[in-house]
Amino acid sequence: MDSLNFDLSSLTDTVLAWSPKIVAAILVLIIGFWIVGAISRGIGKSLERSGIDGSLIPFLKSLVSVLLKVMVVITAAGVVGIEITAFAALIAGAGLAIGAAMSGTLSHFAAGVMVLIFKPYKVGDLVDIQGTVGHVEEIQVFNTVINTLDNKKVIMPNGIATSGIMTNLTANGKLRVDLNVAMPYEEDFGKVQGIIMNALDKVTERLPDTPTVEIEKFDENNVLLAVRPYATDATYWDVYFNSYKEIKKAFGEAGIEVAYPARRIKNI
Repeated sequence: MDSLNFDLSSLTDTVLAWSPKIVAAILVLIIGFWIVGAISRGIGKSLERSGIDGSLIPFLKSLVSVLLKVMVVITAAGVVGIEITAFAALIAGAGLAIGAAMSGTLSHFAAGVMVLIFKPYKVGDLVDIQGTVGHVEEIQVFNTVINTLDNKKVIMPNGIATSGIMTNLTANGKLRVDLNVAMPYEEDFGKVQGIIMNALDKVTERLPDTPTVEIEKFDENNVLLAVRPYATDATYWDVYFNSYKEIKKAFGEAGIEVAYPARRIKNI
């Protein structure tokens, strides 16, 4: 019984001795992380005012945030009583193991650095990366954030983003809009071509580049025409939909009726 009382007393003394340090370390973490967040936001605003490349801002903010949070954790460990030198030695000793375990993560970091240096894409670009089509919202330390055309946010590790073919749809300043229009066999191609060109002139969102209107192929019921106006990445879908609207309207005014497959039903 005396032994049990002694153990409880010893445990109580230990808890009382360590409690202030643990509470202080928790406060250091909470306040430190809050300060890190404020500093990161301040750095972001300063970088925006400085006119630095928008692609670098999220990356630098993330990098500064990670480094400062590591410093906060080390400080909290020192408050608890862990020697900083011993803590540093522990980190160094575990460095190889952590590096091996995080080899994929570190490769994403390296890939992010390469993206920022060589700029295959930047914030705001419309891209097709690994089958994901959308606008680049952020280039972070480890990930690239893409807002897809159907309003989904895709977070793609930089290593994966750079491991295959990357298509930058913004880089050349314009996109070709691929449309197909059916023309009846009995209609004159030159006449229909002129009607389509006049209809495209009413699409105010398209670029002034001369669109292509040519015969693509012959199908069972109609002649299939390739219609190719140009647009920017911002006006692509406006040009796509409005071109069809204007062509449909022009065909109706000209009395052009597109043929459809006819099905014959035999009476038995």
